Amino acid sequence: MTEPHSMQVTVQEITTALKDKPGALLPILHAIQDTVGYIPTVCVPQIAGALNLSRAEVHGVISFYHYFRDTPPGKHTIHLCRAESCQSMGGKSLESYVKTKLGIDFHETTADGKYSLEPVYCLGNCACSPAMQIDEEIYGRVSEKTFDSTLTDLENLA
Repeated sequence: MTEPHSMQVTVQEITTALKDKPGALLPILHAIQDTVGYIPTVCVPQIAGALNLSRAEVHGVISFYHYFRDTPPGKHTIHLCRAESCQSMGGKSLESYVKTKLGIDFHETTADGKYSLEPVYCLGNCACSPAMQIDEEIYGRVSEKTFDSTLTDLENLA
């Protein structure tokens, strides 16, 4: 979905299909992100126009909800759990390690485009804290060592 014209056509199709739903903005934004991978800034005027909203209103919703991205995600998205159970089992230390190792903060993507880092507030894996999710796979009892070996395994699959 990197070609701008194709992306704008996709956004138009989604917007047209959903614009008459009550509270259409959130379903439209979710559908765009699910399809394109993020909410392209260049499409904000298009979305605003279809819903008779200002660009500022659409941008405000995108920036308010941490789920929405306005930049392309990395090849792999790493979600680190920040819930109480994971925090009490070393999650804060793991978070610091991961941020340093990747050289990014939450809501950012590594310069090589391999990884995006996102917080999550419960993966439902509390018995195996601290937990993380990479793409669709959930990992428990994550340490610095298991984090590193998981990344190595991912890179060896590529």
